[in-house]
Amino acid sequence: MGLLDWAKGQFIDIIEWTEPSQNEILAHRFTRHKNEIKNGAKLVVREGQAACFVKEGQLADVKLPGMYTLDTKNMPILSTILGWKYGFESPFKCEVYFISTRQWTNQKWGTQNPVMYRDPEFGPVRLRAFGNFAFKVTDPGTFLKELVATDPSFELYEISAQFRNVVVSRFIDSIGSSKIPMLDLAGNYEKVGKVALERIAPEMAKMGVSLTQFFVENVSLPPEVEAALDKRSQMAVLGNLDQYAKFQTAESIPTAAANPGGLAGLGAQLGAGVAIGGQMGGAFAGAAGASGVVTPGNTVAPMAGAGAPPPLPVAVAFHAAIDGASAGPFDMNALAAHVRSGKLTRSTLVWKNGMAGWAAAETVPELQPLFGSAPPPLPM
Repeated sequence: MGLLDWAKGQFIDIIEWTEPSQNEILAHRFTRHKNEIKNGAKLVVREGQAACFVKEGQLADVKLPGMYTLDTKNMPILSTILGWKYGFESPFKCEVYFISTRQWTNQKWGTQNPVMYRDPEFGPVRLRAFGNFAFKVTDPGTFLKELVATDPSFELYEISAQFRNVVVSRFIDSIGSSKIPMLDLAGNYEKVGKVALERIAPEMAKMGVSLTQFFVENVSLPPEVEAALDKRSQMAVLGNLDQYAKFQTAESIPTAAANPGGLAGLGAQLGAGVAIGGQMGGAFAGAAGASGVVTPGNTVAPMAGAGAPPPLPVAVAFHAAIDGASAGPFDMNALAAHVRSGKLTRSTLVWKNGMAGWAAAETVPELQPLFGSAPPPLPM
């Protein structure tokens, strides 16, 4: 072995890149003094990498995973020792960029602001959505030319915002064109994700990147709309409000029985609960298409097909002070007869259940019509 062969063996270059595990580097420029690489250098490209050679500012070659010997047969020959004259080719400058082609997973995306969506059932609503995606560099040459350029260490954070903008924009287009009802979106995340993936792929390909996965984790509504939907669901679960009111009253019986006077108040609660349940049930029936006619006494007379009729009104009964003694009770027809006979006058004292005490008949609004046609008493 001559001195020249020995010298060449001492200066064999190994060009390789081991990506630091804690960094998110997409492209790394191999460092050499004045970018000079000597003849016979070894190039090692690992799985998940590609090596791009840039000569005189232009992309010259792309090497995929493997080991290569750089010589005059396949690459421009460069020298690591400038001015070395013994057996080395003249210096030639070339830049080597290592591109990470592995898959980058768990990249987050989400809408910064609510987006308008025309729902078939509820009309215009505002939606928020978020999820994650995965990508990889599939065209190292295009990726180098479009994004890396001359950056010696191109990291993920430099392009992640642009990727998210592309993903969110195309997702909004996808969900808008799908016309899936808002309440059915939860069961169609996979379908929407596939449509979005198809729309996003061409945009990413322009940068030498392929979107390998796209997932929708959640599509949500504004809090006030979600609260309204919760109320709607709660009413649907309650079902028959009349039966629900009765059930609630029955549940309170043990508590009422344990308190003094509780059962007395419970009777009033039961009546009020049944009445409220009936009124609410009638209101919901009316909203569904049934209609009624308002009758005197604030009762509702249902139209044909509206269900069972309401209970008959209870006749009003009054006691009257006739001939110096309490008489009655009398209904309105009997009271009218006493007015005609002169036994019941405007000044006659009357009383009914619910009044605080006896009062002149003319002061009771319900009895005033009885004296409309009768003349007042003669002045004394």
